[in-house]
Amino acid sequence: MLVVVDPVGLVPMFLALASDRSASERRRVAKRAVLIAGGILLAFALGGSWLLQRLGISLGAFQVAGGILLLWIAVRMVFAEHQRETAAEAAEALNRPDISVFPLAIPIIAGPGSLASIMILVGKAGAGPAEVAWVLATTGTVLILCYAALRFSEPLVRRLGQTGVNVVTRVLGMLLDALAVQYVADGARVLFPLR
Repeated sequence: MLVVVDPVGLVPMFLALASDRSASERRRVAKRAVLIAGGILLAFALGGSWLLQRLGISLGAFQVAGGILLLWIAVRMVFAEHQRETAAEAAEALNRPDISVFPLAIPIIAGPGSLASIMILVGKAGAGPAEVAWVLATTGTVLILCYAALRFSEPLVRRLGQTGVNVVTRVLGMLLDALAVQYVADGARVLFPLR
């Protein structure tokens, strides 16, 4: 879970998405995003496989859908569409949607990789409550690390400045584009296996 969620790797993305917000709002967004992601991961750990089966959704289709969502986010990051550029946009910022749910909690923290991973880990743990508790405790520890990484990203905002954040945003957007394509490719291999 540590490798899949990658708490340190969340920092540049968080800075790119929340750099135009106040320090107190960034703390609130970070806390809310991690709590919501934790709830989503818990729900998928306990009932994800059951839900996907009931809906007739394969894990491959789930990966493809998550990859498409990530691709959309990445394209917006590369073109810096998340930033306010006019006075009207700055005034409108007070009514901006909360980024803690989308895209931070899902699909960035609780994305297709982490959701699939937790379902697989719980499946491998078997029906034993101790084994499932161990998977959940490990995931909880990773989420605490995520919050710490996001919470202490504020000094980086001061050090990087707006130009640095813009550079990180565009570079990370390109990397996220590649990750999104990889999710789609992995899902497509599951959906359409080569014989």
